[in-house]
Amino acid sequence: MDEREGVEIKKETGSTGKKKRKRTAASFMIEFFIKIGVTAIVVAVLLLFVAGIYVKHDNSSYPMIKDGDLCITYKLAKIRDGDEIAYKKDGKIRFGRVVAFPGDVIDVNDGNLAVNGYSTFENAVYPTTVEGISINLPYTVPEGTYFVLNDYRDDITDSRTYGGILKSDTKGKVVLLLRRRGF
Repeated sequence: MDEREGVEIKKETGSTGKKKRKRTAASFMIEFFIKIGVTAIVVAVLLLFVAGIYVKHDNSSYPMIKDGDLCITYKLAKIRDGDEIAYKKDGKIRFGRVVAFPGDVIDVNDGNLAVNGYSTFENAVYPTTVEGISINLPYTVPEGTYFVLNDYRDDITDSRTYGGILKSDTKGKVVLLLRRRGF
């Protein structure tokens, strides 16, 4: 056997000495569906444990979040004072701003929010109203909850109606907004 023939045989059969088989359409399809399946599982795990995607359907958080905005939340974020969060109440996803933590005492005087006896500085455009609220003021925030207010303070479907929002009901801190309607 000639050296050239040996080299040619290696080229045809590969380094293992076996002939390479051409891939069929079926093998490409199987590989494609496996990749799609793995990608779907990874996305599902991320959406279940790390992030959330919600569409806002009212103006309770106006002007920060408008009707129709797409909100992306981060479930593993540490919640701080003033953070906008998503939470589930009455079977609906709602949005609000955290203004107090467990043990804090909330009171409202002349449209101004007071936490632990001190007036708070907020970027809220609207004064805090107490008209129609369901809790008694001053209100002490229970353990395991946040006190959450809407940015549009005339809408009292927040902690003024529900009391403290359970930490287990929070769906994460809003980290990204995508405007879908207007400016």
